[in-house]
Amino acid sequence: MMRQVVLDTETTGLDPLQGDRVIEVAAVELVNLLPTGASFHRLVNPKRDIPAEATRVHGFTNADLEGKPGFEEVAEDLLAFLGDSPIIAHNAPFDFGFLDAELLRCGRKPLDRSRMVDSLDMAKQRYPGMPNSLDALCRRLGIDNSMRTSHNAVLDCKLLAEVYLELMGGKQPGFELAAALAGNGPVLVDGEAVSWTARPIAVPDDRAAAHQGFVASKLKEAIWLKPPFAPEA
Repeated sequence: MMRQVVLDTETTGLDPLQGDRVIEVAAVELVNLLPTGASFHRLVNPKRDIPAEATRVHGFTNADLEGKPGFEEVAEDLLAFLGDSPIIAHNAPFDFGFLDAELLRCGRKPLDRSRMVDSLDMAKQRYPGMPNSLDALCRRLGIDNSMRTSHNAVLDCKLLAEVYLELMGGKQPGFELAAALAGNGPVLVDGEAVSWTARPIAVPDDRAAAHQGFVASKLKEAIWLKPPFAPEA
């Protein structure tokens, strides 16, 4: 099982070294590249004013965050959700830089950069010289982002999870189901584990005999009758 976490933050500005702070952090869990439904989301009181230009980007005002917990109050829950999994973010150095500043401010270790997966860098390698913002990638890859009227960490995580799946080459959820059926194991449906039992289709004896007769008379060179495919006598 491969667990990864897609993460996004919203902030008061662009530079944590100039006093800008995190105001929202969200993350969604992926297992084998597919969302499980598990997620993390917190609004954070930055304990400073939010500039008007930042509000125009993400829509949050000082009043929206009044009474919300400070980052030091959400850090433990965030780190527990992240675990030791790789962390996927669009322009990941930006998000890591802000989270590292917040973690250091409350006496915790910064995130291990070896865990960082930058989907923006991946997109630039795949589509060199083209716009590679999250909106641009959604349009290019046919992902519906019509509800994204402003930056929102939860929505951005969900969209990025879809974008990341496509950047990794795409994957049909049915393959996951088929694999689970083959082993009679659990499969995730809307984030919940459901047990499935394979039900083989029985072939009547007369139909099986007719098929064997056809193969013997018409398909003498059938590859599945030859080693290593032929069953042992």
